[in-house]
Amino acid sequence: MPLSPFPAEFYNRPVLEVTRSLLGARLVRHIDGRRVGGFIVEAEAYDGESDLACHARAGRTPRTEVMYGPPGRAYVYFIYGMHWMLNCVTGPEGVPAAILIRAVIPTEGLDLIARRRAGVKQPNWTDGPARLCQALDIDRRLNGTDLTHPSSPLVIEPGIPVPDSAVITGPRVGIDRVPEPWRSIEWRFRVNLQCWNP
Repeated sequence: MPLSPFPAEFYNRPVLEVTRSLLGARLVRHIDGRRVGGFIVEAEAYDGESDLACHARAGRTPRTEVMYGPPGRAYVYFIYGMHWMLNCVTGPEGVPAAILIRAVIPTEGLDLIARRRAGVKQPNWTDGPARLCQALDIDRRLNGTDLTHPSSPLVIEPGIPVPDSAVITGPRVGIDRVPEPWRSIEWRFRVNLQCWNP
């Protein structure tokens, strides 16, 4: 049974706190009246202009404008000339923090996901940020989407809580050129699927 999306207050907290809270939550894309999505099992925190791995390190730009807006908005950007990435904005308006959604376990709309990921076998449909965006038809059209509104085409709902014993932290991915301490700081949160089975 669908639940109401997390309200703006859920996102209006420190980015690390929200990142941990997203594990086990349900990411849902509404496509032609159908629900497509699954449980979030990996996410990374990016914390404002002082975080040299964050897009906001360069300040407010047309690309990062959404990050400075209200909490609970989708920040969707294009990378490497081929991939879309989905983030959710956190913290108070004017503070550019966001969470990259890196992986989900698909549970709804599996036939639609299979078509969009043709030629790829489970469990590799949505086990990376670009793959999940392809599977869930997430692109620039959803940049700035209000994740907190029930009629939104993209929402995040409460799911199944993940105990601390099933959470693994580590450095963020793909930031090898970022100086320390930002390159090694453990702001990536993921679920140990051997310890948690939704």
